[in-house]
Amino acid sequence: MKRPIYETDQSREAESRIAETFAAFKSLRLVKLKFAYAVDYMLMGDTPKAFMEVKERNYDMDTLDRWGGFMLSLHKWSFGNLYAKDAGIHFVSPCGTTGEAPTLSHDEKLRIVEIVVDEVAGRVPVLAGAGGYDTREVIALAREFEARGVSGLLSVTPYYNKPTQEGLYQHFKAINDAIGIPIIMYNIPARSIVDINVDTMKRLYELKNIAGVKDATANMTRVSQQRAAMGEDFNQLSGEDITALGFNAHGGHGCISVTSNIAPRLCSEFQAACQRGDYATAVKLQDKLAPLHQNLFIETSPAPIK
Repeated sequence: MKRPIYETDQSREAESRIAETFAAFKSLRLVKLKFAYAVDYMLMGDTPKAFMEVKERNYDMDTLDRWGGFMLSLHKWSFGNLYAKDAGIHFVSPCGTTGEAPTLSHDEKLRIVEIVVDEVAGRVPVLAGAGGYDTREVIALAREFEARGVSGLLSVTPYYNKPTQEGLYQHFKAINDAIGIPIIMYNIPARSIVDINVDTMKRLYELKNIAGVKDATANMTRVSQQRAAMGEDFNQLSGEDITALGFNAHGGHGCISVTSNIAPRLCSEFQAACQRGDYATAVKLQDKLAPLHQNLFIETSPAPIK
């Protein structure tokens, strides 16, 4: 088969190096909890957030199939033919906050997750988004996602009603107690107006299913503080593309990315460069990606991506 033009010797070497590190992560919580396929990719790479085209309020599931094919192959519209590593994407996150998840119905979310799980077919982990301020509804959705075979849960902090730190603890503890799959907390104070502080995060990490955080605080000191409090096995994934370089330099493990919906291979090469400590290459890739990172927020999400 002719190699795609975006694949380089450097990117192939990076993929090989990432794969070789899997044994080193055997002790990590996600492996203990059987976080599905290729946990090293989860820890060391990029994931895009799933989004759908909208046609008069009806979500176009065929577009979702085609989006998945783009992410997993870049040159065939099918999940089934090629592995995710062809595009450099290491896991996918349907119903994330970049897309229309806030306006999706319960049944629409379930259908989207069913499609993604079916099309991915175990090739990469599926980290489905279920979060909000209604703890009972989050639990109900999380249980249904688990029953449909997702690998883990991405759960944003309760927004608007500004729970206390104890309230945040009890919210995530209730979700933890209700399911048996790993949970990545999503901490984004700029949008939710609440911040999971380091002490609360440390308490939560003592629970069996809390595996890490998607951190969109844009505060690089938090990465170091969280490593000091929870240890380097605590999975820290950036939630902000533009600061992912500094995030990784402080000890982060990757990014749940918006830009990787548009430039998956370039984002993946950037992450691989960071993980092997090649920050000279990472800075060059950052310079290429930075205008795109910024322009993807000139309008309300997900309009710029579309």
